[in-house]
Amino acid sequence: MKLREELGRRVLICDGAMGTMLQAAGLPAGREPELWNLEQPALIQQLHGRYLAAGADIITTNTFGANAVKLAGHPVEEIAAAGVRLARAAVEQAGHGYVALDVGPTGRLLQPAGDLSFEEAVAAYAPAIRAGAEAGADLVLIETMSDLYEAKAAVIAAKENCTLPIFVTVALDERGRLLTGGDIPAAVALLEGLGVDALGLNCGLGPQQMAALFPTLCQYASLPILLQPNAGLPECTDGCTHFHVTPEQFAGQMAQFARDGAWIVGGCCGTTPEHIRAMAEACRSLSPLPLQPKHRTWVSSYARTVDFAQGPVLIGERINPTGKPRLKQALRERDVDYVLREAVTQQQNGAQVLDVNAGLPDLDEAATLALLIPELQGVTDLPLQIDTADPAAMEQAMRLYNGRPLVNSVNGKHESMHSVFPLMRKYGGVAIALTLDEEGIPPTAEGRLAIARRIVDTAAAYGIPREDLVFDTLAMTISADPTAARTTLEALTLIREQLGCHTSLGVSNISFGLPQRETVNAAFFLLALEHGLSAAILNPNSKAMMQACLTYRALNGQDANCQAYIAAMAQASPDAHPAAPTEGPDLKQAVLRGLRESAVSAARADLDAGRAPMEIIDTALIPALDQVGAQFERGQLYLPQLLMSADAARAVFELLRERMTAQPGQLPASKGKVVLATVKGDVHDIGKNIVKVLLENYGYQVIDLGKDVSPEAVADAVVREGAGLCGLSALMTTTVGSMEQTIALLRQRAPQCRIMAGGAVLTADYAQRIGADFYGKDAMSDVRYAESLLP
Repeated sequence: MKLREELGRRVLICDGAMGTMLQAAGLPAGREPELWNLEQPALIQQLHGRYLAAGADIITTNTFGANAVKLAGHPVEEIAAAGVRLARAAVEQAGHGYVALDVGPTGRLLQPAGDLSFEEAVAAYAPAIRAGAEAGADLVLIETMSDLYEAKAAVIAAKENCTLPIFVTVALDERGRLLTGGDIPAAVALLEGLGVDALGLNCGLGPQQMAALFPTLCQYASLPILLQPNAGLPECTDGCTHFHVTPEQFAGQMAQFARDGAWIVGGCCGTTPEHIRAMAEACRSLSPLPLQPKHRTWVSSYARTVDFAQGPVLIGERINPTGKPRLKQALRERDVDYVLREAVTQQQNGAQVLDVNAGLPDLDEAATLALLIPELQGVTDLPLQIDTADPAAMEQAMRLYNGRPLVNSVNGKHESMHSVFPLMRKYGGVAIALTLDEEGIPPTAEGRLAIARRIVDTAAAYGIPREDLVFDTLAMTISADPTAARTTLEALTLIREQLGCHTSLGVSNISFGLPQRETVNAAFFLLALEHGLSAAILNPNSKAMMQACLTYRALNGQDANCQAYIAAMAQASPDAHPAAPTEGPDLKQAVLRGLRESAVSAARADLDAGRAPMEIIDTALIPALDQVGAQFERGQLYLPQLLMSADAARAVFELLRERMTAQPGQLPASKGKVVLATVKGDVHDIGKNIVKVLLENYGYQVIDLGKDVSPEAVADAVVREGAGLCGLSALMTTTVGSMEQTIALLRQRAPQCRIMAGGAVLTADYAQRIGADFYGKDAMSDVRYAESLLP
């Protein structure tokens, strides 16, 4: 029976840990486990066999790091194919089981937060997936993803290089967040839009911690759920990493997950064949609960979801060149900073989604969207609306977009539907559907409803449900047709009542050719909301439009105790309008928003006005970084925004350094030296690199030793540099022993040096046990610790 056919017939059992089992079998620290597919094939096949004998239905190949980034210089395709063949041989010997091609993260952050491009990530995954599928894998398991953008790259690589089922699991912290800020709704929105076959959680957490997040996953997911927790949180005993959840304890919790809705259960770090045997026995008699489709109409960014059922959804229209000469100039001149300022201002003024349109006759639209979208997603966590009539530009933008996009638009024309729906099928998303076709815009509401029905039926033929369509019934100017508003409103009601679909309008179209257009727009907006309008494309910088929305929500019972209305009115003077980005922000605001060019321009203006570089640092730059750090720690902004702010600050520091270098005696002294290293055997340095960027921004001299650094090399550097602080990172359970050895050697050779430790496998208690002075739960906490030691 094929895997897709077996899903839901019974609870499927996945295997347990591979890395910790290989470590127990003698894998040396720092040795890539995947190489043992070629060097120790009998051992790998034997481990697979042990899990199959314990009752596993799905075994995972030893290919977690088999991508062109992690295994650069090694034969990735050969390693992946060997991994599948060994698992397949174990399955044939056992007489049962499915082979999952294991695909893990590259270990690098994607742009704009990191240095790896999206297409480089796709290309890094493609060879192993292609080779694994050809070697006989039954499915692709994309696991331990801490960045939704990288998860998307892996899914796209899988979809383009095989036809196998795709399962995806993400690794969350105990707050339910990924490293880059995504949460469960954002993960589900993206992955379901991409059309994966199952999704869930793995690694990082034990069953008890995962149980706190499982209800949220069930609340949002419509697909089969896969859970693979660790055997508890890691602990250090006698210099070794141990996981203390027993097989019986593990089995009890996993059986409860299955009773509550999980279809596929297994184990991650620390889980042995004994854990899997106990779990299989506990789940053998359980039947999977029926799936509960949620039918949500929602879009997402990397960290935020917007549900049209919670409307009205406000779509900011200001990044659309129609009628905006200054934006046209910015697009032609590639003045990205102006576009970013428009985005930031719209978010500040209440937009929930941002329209992005680069349609100018003399512009390469696809290339411009490819430039703008990553930059916009670096400074705002709002979902974006990709606004283009060019299918090639639409595909480029949808491919690069980090989340589930809103696409504007599709319509009832044959060519439009058969161009846009394949893109939605591949990349996910929600489309604005215009009720027009080859005959134009019908003059009646019934005619527009008929087009909407045809769009729904055609979408269904592509496997796209009606909840992924938001219908625009097309507001036409009442100065040309006095019945235009009434027809549009009637069509809104018909589509909502007869098709059950959400609706959207470009509200300002109604008033073309009339004086005092804002007054007409606001009145029409309120009428449309009363007729069931779900979303509006409008100017969030317009006082009248935003107050109309606030008032409607209060009157309609959507604003508890009118709190949002009261708060907004308290902040606004009677004549005040929301700010528009006519000029660049000041230096502090530019750094807070991650606007690099604006920050440099503001700093240069301050210098030209006679302000001393150190005054600028002390009164603007450091306070801005402190505020960003505090917002990050409170969960009000996320890693990409933190890094964009750090990048803006770094650019300003370089400008100020140039000015101070030209003035002898002006350069500030370093606050102190910090040595950073990823420990021996560990090839992951995402966390360390983030810490480095922030420490340098705060004025510390960082000596970065890189990754896979021996204890001796760390100690030598600390002694040589006279460093007062050393930061150590480990992401793999197999390398925590190296961290403990490094700490012990530092205590001998540099007792004056304080040591901070961090990484996904560590906890505060664990870090203390292996001798660290401080546990860095995130990059900002490391900066705070450095400030307390070396102010």
